[in-house]
Amino acid sequence: MEREGGADLRRRLLAGLSGRVIEVGAGNGLNFAHYPPEVTGVLAVEPEPYLREVARRNAEAAAVPIEMVDGVADQLPGEDCAFDAAVASLVLCSVPDQRTALREVHRVLRPGGRLHFLEHVRAGTQGLLRAQRVVDATIWPVFFGGCHTARDTVAAIEAAGFRLERLDRFRFPEAGPTVPTSPHAQGVAVRQ
Repeated sequence: MEREGGADLRRRLLAGLSGRVIEVGAGNGLNFAHYPPEVTGVLAVEPEPYLREVARRNAEAAAVPIEMVDGVADQLPGEDCAFDAAVASLVLCSVPDQRTALREVHRVLRPGGRLHFLEHVRAGTQGLLRAQRVVDATIWPVFFGGCHTARDTVAAIEAAGFRLERLDRFRFPEAGPTVPTSPHAQGVAVRQ
């Protein structure tokens, strides 16, 4: 992903962040190098031990303070309204319940706080959507860490009490064959 422009997507994802941030499903911590200096601290939540350890090493090299914690999206560590912003990057496809995870993000964000997201999403064409549904019902979640390719993540964000401030839909990577994870959405949503 990084070779195909992932670093640029991460920079765009994190642009404009400031204050206290919670990153849901931090994975290996590749976002950490791209946090702007206006961020005063990041609470990075990751349930998988191996990825959390890799992320810890990446956190040590980050320009902003990052605290790595074990946790899951449907029970975020943090008090109500404790964060200025949240980041969800290629994680909402694999959480067990998107509604619960997004309610938790809503809970820990202050009113007016922003959710910055980058996710692969449900296809806009019937042919690819059918393919997404087939792979979701068969092998894809088993081999790709619980990933579900046909989730309508943008609609789920809005249903959780967020107002879309910016939304870009695109194919990633731009070149090569179309696969179930090709359709992407990146944007910012404001907690209401």
